[in-house]
Amino acid sequence: MWIPTEHEKYGVVLASFRGTVQHGLPLEIGDTVQILEKCEGWYRGFILKNPNVKGIFPSSYIHLKNAHVKNKGQFETVIPVEDSVITEMTSTLRDWGAMWKQLYVKNEGDLFHRLWHVMNEILDLRRQVLVGHLTHDRMRDVKQHITARLDWGNEQLGLDLVPRREFSMVDPDEISVTELYRLMEHRHRKKETPAPASTHHLFVHVKSLMSANLGEELEVFFHIYDGRENRPLSERFFVRLNKSGLPKSPEKTERQCTLFVDLGSSDLRKDVYIVVHIIRIGRMGAGEKKNLCSVQYRRPFGCAVVSIADLLTADSKDDHLLKVYACNTESEWYQIHENIIKKANSRYNLSGSNTGLAVALQLLHGDIEQLRREYMVLFTRGVSITRKLGFSDVIMPGEMRNDLYITLEKGEFEKGGKSVARNVEITVYVLDIDGQILKSHVAAGSGEPGGDEYHSLVLYHNNSPRWAEQIKLPIPVDMFRGSHVRFEFRHCSTKDKGEKKLFGYSFVPLMQEDGRTLPDGTHELIIHKCEENTSLADCSRYLKLPFSKANLPSNNQTLKGTKESFWITSFLCSTKLTQNGDMLDLLKWRAHPERINDILIVSDLISVCFLQDTLDTLFGILDESSQRYGLKVFDSLVHIINLLQDSKFQHFKPVMDTYIESHFAGALSYRDLIKVLKWYVDRIVDAEHQDHIQQVLKASEYIFKYIIQSRRLFSLATGGQNEDEFRVCIHELFMSIRFFLSQENKGTSPVAQTQAVFLRTFPAVYGELLKIFTVREVAGFAVKLQCIAKTVESQLYINPESRCILLPVVLRVLQAHMQEQRDLVMCARILTSMLSLIKKEENGTGSDSSVSEEVELIVESLLGVLLRTILEISNRPQSTGPAMRLQFQDVTGEFVACLLALLRQMSDRHYQQLLQAFSSKDDLRDFLLQIFTVFRILIRPEMFPKDWTVMRLVTNNVIITTVLYLSDALRKNFLNDKFDYKVWDSYFYLSVIFINQPCLQLESFSPSKRKKILEKYGDMRVMMGCEIFSMWQNLGEHKLNFIPAMIGPFLEVTLVPQPDLRNVMIPIFHDMMDWEQRRSGNFKQVEAKLIDKLDSLMSEGKGDETYRELFNSILLKKIERETWRESGISLIATVTRLMERLLDYRDCMKLGEVDGKKIGCTVSLLNFYKTELNKEEMYIRYIHKLYDLHLKAQNYTEASYTLLLYDELLEWSDRPLREFLNYPMQSEWQRKEYLHLTIVQNFDRGKCWENGIILCRELADQYESYYDYRNLSKMRMMEASLYDKIMDQQRLEPEFFRVGFYGKKFPFFLRNKEFVCRGHDYERLEAFQQRMLNEFPHAIAMQHVNQPDQTIYQADAQYLQIYAVTPIPESQDVLQRDGVPDNIKSFYKFNHIWRFRYDRPFHKGTKDKENEFKSLWVERTTLTLVQSLPGISRWFEVEKRELVEVSPLENAIEVIENKNLQLRTLITQCQSRQMQNINPLTMCLNGVIDAAVNGGLARYQEAFFVKDYIMNHPEDGEKIGRLRELMFEQAHILEYGLAVHEKFVPQDMRPLHKKLVDQFHLMKSSLGIQEFSAYVRASPVHFTNGSPRPCRNSVPNIISPDGGRGVVRRSPLSYPAVNRYSSSSLSSQASNEVSNITGQSESSDEVFNMQPSPSTSSLSSNHSASPNVTSSAPSSARGSPQMAEKHKHSRENACLSPRERPVSAIFPNPLDPAQRAPPHQIGDTTLPRSDPNLSAPDKGSSAKNMRSQSPVPTSRSPQKTTVPPFTPSPTECQSASLVSNSPVLSGSYSSGISSLSRCSVSEASGTELPTGDHPPHPLPPPTTLPNSISSSSDEPIRRENKTPPPYSVYERNNPRRPVPLPHSLSIPPQTDPPALPPKPHQLRTGSMKLDGTSDPRVPRPRPLPRKVSQL
Repeated sequence: MWIPTEHEKYGVVLASFRGTVQHGLPLEIGDTVQILEKCEGWYRGFILKNPNVKGIFPSSYIHLKNAHVKNKGQFETVIPVEDSVITEMTSTLRDWGAMWKQLYVKNEGDLFHRLWHVMNEILDLRRQVLVGHLTHDRMRDVKQHITARLDWGNEQLGLDLVPRREFSMVDPDEISVTELYRLMEHRHRKKETPAPASTHHLFVHVKSLMSANLGEELEVFFHIYDGRENRPLSERFFVRLNKSGLPKSPEKTERQCTLFVDLGSSDLRKDVYIVVHIIRIGRMGAGEKKNLCSVQYRRPFGCAVVSIADLLTADSKDDHLLKVYACNTESEWYQIHENIIKKANSRYNLSGSNTGLAVALQLLHGDIEQLRREYMVLFTRGVSITRKLGFSDVIMPGEMRNDLYITLEKGEFEKGGKSVARNVEITVYVLDIDGQILKSHVAAGSGEPGGDEYHSLVLYHNNSPRWAEQIKLPIPVDMFRGSHVRFEFRHCSTKDKGEKKLFGYSFVPLMQEDGRTLPDGTHELIIHKCEENTSLADCSRYLKLPFSKANLPSNNQTLKGTKESFWITSFLCSTKLTQNGDMLDLLKWRAHPERINDILIVSDLISVCFLQDTLDTLFGILDESSQRYGLKVFDSLVHIINLLQDSKFQHFKPVMDTYIESHFAGALSYRDLIKVLKWYVDRIVDAEHQDHIQQVLKASEYIFKYIIQSRRLFSLATGGQNEDEFRVCIHELFMSIRFFLSQENKGTSPVAQTQAVFLRTFPAVYGELLKIFTVREVAGFAVKLQCIAKTVESQLYINPESRCILLPVVLRVLQAHMQEQRDLVMCARILTSMLSLIKKEENGTGSDSSVSEEVELIVESLLGVLLRTILEISNRPQSTGPAMRLQFQDVTGEFVACLLALLRQMSDRHYQQLLQAFSSKDDLRDFLLQIFTVFRILIRPEMFPKDWTVMRLVTNNVIITTVLYLSDALRKNFLNDKFDYKVWDSYFYLSVIFINQPCLQLESFSPSKRKKILEKYGDMRVMMGCEIFSMWQNLGEHKLNFIPAMIGPFLEVTLVPQPDLRNVMIPIFHDMMDWEQRRSGNFKQVEAKLIDKLDSLMSEGKGDETYRELFNSILLKKIERETWRESGISLIATVTRLMERLLDYRDCMKLGEVDGKKIGCTVSLLNFYKTELNKEEMYIRYIHKLYDLHLKAQNYTEASYTLLLYDELLEWSDRPLREFLNYPMQSEWQRKEYLHLTIVQNFDRGKCWENGIILCRELADQYESYYDYRNLSKMRMMEASLYDKIMDQQRLEPEFFRVGFYGKKFPFFLRNKEFVCRGHDYERLEAFQQRMLNEFPHAIAMQHVNQPDQTIYQADAQYLQIYAVTPIPESQDVLQRDGVPDNIKSFYKFNHIWRFRYDRPFHKGTKDKENEFKSLWVERTTLTLVQSLPGISRWFEVEKRELVEVSPLENAIEVIENKNLQLRTLITQCQSRQMQNINPLTMCLNGVIDAAVNGGLARYQEAFFVKDYIMNHPEDGEKIGRLRELMFEQAHILEYGLAVHEKFVPQDMRPLHKKLVDQFHLMKSSLGIQEFSAYVRASPVHFTNGSPRPCRNSVPNIISPDGGRGVVRRSPLSYPAVNRYSSSSLSSQASNEVSNITGQSESSDEVFNMQPSPSTSSLSSNHSASPNVTSSAPSSARGSPQMAEKHKHSRENACLSPRERPVSAIFPNPLDPAQRAPPHQIGDTTLPRSDPNLSAPDKGSSAKNMRSQSPVPTSRSPQKTTVPPFTPSPTECQSASLVSNSPVLSGSYSSGISSLSRCSVSEASGTELPTGDHPPHPLPPPTTLPNSISSSSDEPIRRENKTPPPYSVYERNNPRRPVPLPHSLSIPPQTDPPALPPKPHQLRTGSMKLDGTSDPRVPRPRPLPRKVSQL
């Protein structure tokens, strides 16, 4: 049975539990759980991070922890009983955990690793705290370290600043808002402006010395050197290196690592250096050979210098390789570092090109204890400490140091009877009072332990050596007296023995007889002669001798005159010994009473270091000789007290406090101190110089401490005698103070400044006075004190008794100052302290009534003036200076905190009294406006720093509480006839910005943070939303005042992603629509405002799909019963559709790179604004957004078309336009000119030069009309350059792809739609498919080309269907005109394309395995777009699909027609020398003849010329005749082509030519052709003398084999290559021969354009053939970039055997982009192929023969007919070998039928003609089409009821132009095209209507209404 738990409420999971039992709750190790019930070893409860899921789990998996339970019962909450730091640490680490992983994902490796280290460190510290074995002090340190780490991590991760007191988080409800603000500000200041570390430390790690000439041990000395003062700043760090240059003791890191400590900020300068001296230990000469001498000397080696400023930028330990220099002469060794610093190059040189010292250097900041925590490894591993010469900037009490530094400077020695100078070595010893050598007390530097002696380096043959070597003597204090240092001088012989011979010594005592130590400075020591070591054994003998020449008596001329001297410099750094005689005299003042006046002021450092001794001495003098020395002692005391205010000595304040409490014994001193202090106060007014008096007053706190302590000691000693006398003295003192403070002076007078000094310092005395006097007495002293600031912080104000006296006075003073805006900083400080105390009283023992009365007093006195003050300082212009800005921010924040604290303290009674106190409605109105304005200021983001979330939440809680109180006053006083719009508007505006605050958007917070906020405050947005709705409902008819003004703000509120808030606020829009309908009869205003605001708000990231659905459903439900329901539904639908597009647009814009989604989405939105909303300004804005996207993606052609949309809205007028977007204020003409030039530039970059020419002409006409010949000339030259580019530059031919987007997961503008896309340069099908998959990574590729069913349309997924399609050019007249260069035709083949198609071959009926062409049908799909390509996008939606079926006979006709056209083109090119070699013609002839010989044409004969077929298909009689004619025509063309081929064929290809001729004769015989007489008679093409002869229509004939030119209208070979063709399958032996002879494995790009077929949408090329996909013949690449060498690019795949060829049945293999066709081959089409695996019932039976054209009877006349059009198969593959692999097709295809089964396309008019409903007809010459043809049934089908897209300039239902001008640039031409195309200039003139005339039959669409006239 489950029992509710009593004590087991909270626990931590010890092991993971899978929850596999019934009702089991899965648990992860470390989860915290709340337990509700228990039952036999099981608990029931939930995980705290997911309280909604409850379940059971084993009790053994849970570690129980103590916890407090609040609200016991169903809604109880559990708070663990543990240290608050631990609680915070646990929750913070959980939050960090998720964010830490995200750092890895975002590749922020540095922060990732740093945070990982910090988290591990915090976990380690957490374990230490939980164990509970730490001492109190250690626990404090650990907690401090934990909180520092937590704050660091929060700051790095951008989390909130945590207010803390004593390391624990502060509950904002438990303290006053003012105190919370202070805590936050303190922590923020600490974070924002971290106190610059007063101390710095340099870490040095010696790695090695690299040098080529080592071989001796080395000593390396580091020290820090001041280049400005030329003196060392630190002692030396000493490292020994072995003969290899590595540290001698690598295992002892402290001997190779050091920390130069206590560097001040002033030491981090450019002229402070790290100086390294290197000494070698070995022979005298570095190059000397080894000899018997084993004596070693210390000799100079080199020096290195690096500036400390170079390390300031390096955060990590960087390894440095220091260059080592040697001096040119040893005598300058002492100053080599100075020469290097000064760059005196002549005095030193590199010691070796490869010599360098490798060291690691790092600057560390902060005190040494902090470093020990932060760099534990460093200190654990071992590091020596190298001290500064002298004390650090901050001296700590108890710091012990006693170091004497001696520098061996120089010496002067005589030759001593030698011919050369001496090699002098000094040996240094320290001897104690007994003459014994002190062991280990001579140190060369830190890093190495001290030794018994020290040997100086030896300078070779130098009688005046200068060493400049510093040594350290760490002698204990108790050994100083009587100790001395002895220097022994020896000459080091370089002879074989190498002996060191003593010749003299010097000594110096360390302490003088009077107790003073050796004074700092340079000392010239006497060198005493001595040659025997035994003479020095008894030191008492020489200690009686003089040691320094400065101390010699005047009569001792002997020693004075000697030339030999030795100089040293000494420096003592000691906290116990002094060299100051005055200090010693002061401490022994009784011995020299006459010197007291001289010795009372001693040095600052000495007096502080000897603080207790000094104070005892001063008070001793005061007690014994107060009359004589009282004033002097007082001044000394003041001096010492003020010294402790200095930052250098501030840590000594506790020392003085301890002295006063424990050591001070001057029981009589209070009389003299009071008397002297009163003497100074009485003289303040009359004194001329106030400086000294101000110093006295600054010290008044400690003076009173001494006074009070002295009196207490006296009372204790005497039992309270002389109490009245003492009180009288104090009252007299305060009378003097009152008199001094009562003096009215100007603020700048000296007395006023002295008053200010006293008022700042005096309140600190209250605490001392209260030790003796009562509270009321002390409060009486404070009358007329302007030092209220300190008073309210003192004990005096805390006492309720005295507070009741002080509070009215304080409030009066504050009110006066704040009204006059004076001393606001001080006022804020006072008010802060007062309100903090009230909160403490409320939480403590204070009575509710007294607290309430005080709040009432403050509200009555200060609330109004406080609001006015905040408004005043917020509106005050801020100074630019950072100091002023900081002060402004400080005082604003302080006053805001005071206001919030006061409002939070106010109860219902206070609010009622406040509102009742207003005498008139105007006063109440002003108050409400004031407080609403102030609240708006408080909500500003800049009010508090970004991470002050705690403070912002408290602020919002106070605001919403206050607003709820004030809204009642608003309803009662300002409604109905008393309605006040301004107050209500201010209220609504405040509410809206309140809800939209970032700090209240809980959805953006982590779950734990959101949970905490909801538990503490709830969702304040919903509360305010409900209040808005309630207030709105109270307005009644006054709502009309806020329509449409409040639509935008309320819409912004509804976009907040909070369901409850949306449900409350969205119905307000229904209310607005209703009231607007009542007023105006419509709600156009509501609609317009909604649409305008939606765009801006959603672009800011607001709103989501849920909002769109909610908006739609709520409002539709609301308007169901309204009379205006229909118009309401229309508005809601419009707004909903706009939201769909805006959401899609926003989602797409979040992506990084520009892709099709972004562009397509922008186009969709742009169209919506144009067609549905008619918002011209938004339309233009999105035009420019689309333009920028195109430029970024380098879609220059599309960018030009896009900018044309704006250009077309403008006229050539002088109407002024306002500044808009990036356009300046200018006339309409100027802007249109600028747009024209920009568009031309982009057309040029996109190689769309024809369009640029048209705009150039238009601009030129404008310039000409204004007689601007300069610009006219430039424009004509630009136009000419564009013509040149057309003829000279190569253009790539794009591929086109059909893409279907199916499924509900696609964006709205793509969902369940199909598009045709223009590919990028060189982009083939496979690359395009991959790009689409990258753009839609979640899409599924469809593996077939069939239209999907409804399950795909409605699926919650994304399906992509992609295949290539073939464009159908519109401009056939240009393409079919003779003599037009291919460079020109290429433009018209791939521009202004509306229609595309693809073919799918299938078998209908029974398939004949012997001859499959009998049943081979083609399903042809034509796609019509809403807009031609290229346009404003690379893809456009398919508007209409047309499906027709082509019979096998029609298919055969088209295949042969296409092949004939291809042959004609190649023969023409060969004759006109357009080919550089004849290989393409050779390959084509070989393919056709070889296939025909092997049964190609015979298969057609078998299929269609047999009696059975003719009988069964009587309607195909004309078509059969036509097929027969085409076969004969092909034979004729082949014969003519062979004749041309014979003329141009090279010699090495003659055998192949002969073989072709032989095979051609076989072909003719197989067709039954012996001669062509009958055919020639029937054909409109006639031959004369074996060549085509002139026809009745005369045009130049260019195909004579002899190269002659005749006049002919149309020959069989004069068809231009308007369509795309492919070569036949080279399945015969001849094809291989061709490959071998021509040197390429396949035909060149001229002929064999292996275009990828419009295949299926499978996006992988490694699948086998699908049963639904048809294999097809080879297709070729398009668009070779370099066409100079026609056969440069060979194709190897086509000549592989079928088994070798790597071909997929579904997708073409990626081909080299260089294999694309030249421009003149663009129109080529591909062959339809039958599917070998497809049975007739599968495909053919279900296909319907849907014809969209009615039969058009055609005549045999050449003028009245055209070639039937046909397009390529969508399933065409790259290689014909697939067919050969098919067992079904092996006979027919391999025999050459594949070369003939190509689909043809005739694009004379851009209109599809029926292929089966007209009689056969001969080849026509190029003629124009009659109206009946050009306006065939296709036109009305495709264009009827067409609404032009918004970016179209002209109506789509206009007839096509003979020469198509670029879309959106020209006027459609007349309906009847001329027989010959007009010249471009005539077209341009007519199309642009520059002559002012227009064709009445061509209606021009109306441009956009010019309601935005200034854009």
